[in-house]
Amino acid sequence: MTRPAAEKRAAFRALHQQGCFVLPNPWDVGSARMLQHLGFAALASTSSGLAWSLGRADNAVGRDDVLRHLGALCAGVDLPVNADFESGFAHAPEGVAGNVRLAIETGVAGLSIEDLDARSGALYDKALAIERIRAARAAIDASGEDVLLVARTEGMLADSAALAPAIDRLVAFAEAGADCLYAPGVVARADIEAMVRAVAPRPLNVLMMRPGMSVAELAGLGVRRISVGGGLARAAWAGMLAAAEQLKAGSFDGLGKALPSRQLNDVFGSFP
Repeated sequence: MTRPAAEKRAAFRALHQQGCFVLPNPWDVGSARMLQHLGFAALASTSSGLAWSLGRADNAVGRDDVLRHLGALCAGVDLPVNADFESGFAHAPEGVAGNVRLAIETGVAGLSIEDLDARSGALYDKALAIERIRAARAAIDASGEDVLLVARTEGMLADSAALAPAIDRLVAFAEAGADCLYAPGVVARADIEAMVRAVAPRPLNVLMMRPGMSVAELAGLGVRRISVGGGLARAAWAGMLAAAEQLKAGSFDGLGKALPSRQLNDVFGSFP
């Protein structure tokens, strides 16, 4: 039996009040439990990590599969889980609101809504993007649950120089009721500092997709939380593929780096 959802949600909100914390991204219950075992305070799902585990490309997993995944993660660990809820699996604000209500029922402590239109691959018009965040905020408020709303703008993933429009959207999303702001693709120190100042006092999430700054350095810039997206899943896939390539070549040497079964059984055997 995991902690009650209300307790997880309160703990998650408290993490955002001060300091800086790392929010790692498991892709299944096993990886989530391992991260809990290692002592992390909270987790976030990853759309790409889930998709790859199902043999699909990122953004090719439907709403119902994602909801089942979120329910399994929340039931499988005692930690708060933030949902990578992509673009809300709807285009109209009312559709986003309905799906947010379903996500809340899985037990998540937070959820993110992107401003990317999956149909066209372009960002939603700013006015519509704001209305979508307002709809998500209203759905959370109507539920009576203390679920954290994270608003994401995806523009800097396509253009790392698009700082001004990204900040403009994040500020508007904050005014629309987002609790935490997020612009994956921001990497330059000066850009991160500018983004932190623009959305303050609300916390900023920074995505670290590859080695770069340390947690201490990001904290020094004012970042409140750090996630890694599909980074851990990609690292796991890299290890598996390296070992498999050696198997294909006739060698079992790649298995020499594998964790002992006893170690894994000890960790997972400690969960109910």
